[in-house]
Amino acid sequence: MDAYRLEPLTDAHAGAVTEIFNQFVGSSFAAYPSTPVDEAFYRRLAGLAQGYPSVAVIAPDGTVAGFGMLRRWHPADSFARTAEVTYFIRPEHTGRGLGRMMLERFEAEARRLGVDTILASISSLNDGSIRFHRQHGFAECGRFRAVGRKFGRDFDVVWMQKRL
Repeated sequence: MDAYRLEPLTDAHAGAVTEIFNQFVGSSFAAYPSTPVDEAFYRRLAGLAQGYPSVAVIAPDGTVAGFGMLRRWHPADSFARTAEVTYFIRPEHTGRGLGRMMLERFEAEARRLGVDTILASISSLNDGSIRFHRQHGFAECGRFRAVGRKFGRDFDVVWMQKRL
C-alpha cells in the first residue's frame, strides 16, 4: 500500500473516474445506474463534492486505481453536519487497504469541516461494501426495500451511518 498515494481529484481524472465507475455499472450492484455514464456524470459528481474532500488513488504505475469523495448529503443548512461518502476501487486493486486509506482521509477532513456524521448508500446486493462499512464503524440506520432494479433483480438501498 505504501506505493499508492492519494491526490486531489481534478478534471484531469474525469476519464479514469468514468471508466472505473462504468466497470461497476456493467458488472455489479455497487453503482446504481444500469447503463454506462459519460464524463458529464463526473462533472455532476464533482459539483456535488465541491467544498468537500475528493481524491484519486494513484497506483504505483501512475494509473488511477480508484476514486472517492465526500459530498453534502442534503441541501438544507440544518444538515451541514452530515456528509455522504462514495468510493470505487478497480477490482484488481482491492484488498490493499485503499478504501480504509480514503475513509481515514475523509474522516479527518470531515472533522475539520464540522461534519460529525458520515452516511453511505449501499445496494443490499453489495455484500462487500456492507461488510467494509461495518468493519469501519458504520451501522445500518435505514433501508428502503425493493426500490432498485438492475440486471432483472430487485434490491434494497441500505443506509449506513458513522458518527465521528
